[in-house]
Amino acid sequence: MSRFVKMWNLLLVALLTAPTLYAQEAAAEGGAAAAEFDATKATSFANVVFGGGIVNLLCWIALFSISAATLALVIDGLLAVKRPKLLPAELVEGVRDSLNRGDLSSAMQTCEVNPSPLSRILLTAFANIEEGYEVIQEAVTSSAEMENEKLLQRVNYLNVCGQLGPMLGLLGTVVGMVMAFAGLASASGASRAAVLATAISTALWTTVVGLLVAIPALLAYTLLKNHATRIILEMEATVLDLIKVLRTAEVEQQ
Repeated sequence: MSRFVKMWNLLLVALLTAPTLYAQEAAAEGGAAAAEFDATKATSFANVVFGGGIVNLLCWIALFSISAATLALVIDGLLAVKRPKLLPAELVEGVRDSLNRGDLSSAMQTCEVNPSPLSRILLTAFANIEEGYEVIQEAVTSSAEMENEKLLQRVNYLNVCGQLGPMLGLLGTVVGMVMAFAGLASASGASRAAVLATAISTALWTTVVGLLVAIPALLAYTLLKNHATRIILEMEATVLDLIKVLRTAEVEQQ
């Protein structure tokens, strides 16, 4: 009889404590789910950009601005550093025909009608025609170097963007680490996890975006610079080839 009473008491205690244990377990699961939701929300890209303070926001604005500038400069460089634009075939043939006829005025007029870096180099050579061939060569070399500098002025900004990208990424990384340590000191529980998630995401995303800006910018800068240099050298050689007939031919100036 006493054994039956003990079993009944144990069963009664189990029935009374089961709802309490279930409620505690549900509350723990709900807290974990809430913490997971907060961490997921904290690591969203929008929260990484806008949830890290004014310094972090300024860093992201600078990164987005450099990204847009890099794209614009690459397009501008591709349009500017084109061989048909810098070394037009019609200009070369027109000047060649005029010089073969000994008509310097016609050659100069052809250059003025077709403005381009090549025509400016040719006009520099024609302006020194009475000084001798060696002086003409020096003038052509100096003019070609000047045109090269003009052509690379805008291309050089790609190098600036490529250098600034990783530096801004590093700044964002430092800001994220500062936020992480500040979150460890001030937050607790689930809020600490959310603060750490945001801070670490900020530190990593700014580095990634900075490198994504820098790598294409530096690659485009190198390719465009080398391409422009090759075209300028070809222009200089073309000018020297065109004016070599002036050493033996008599030219007409009107």
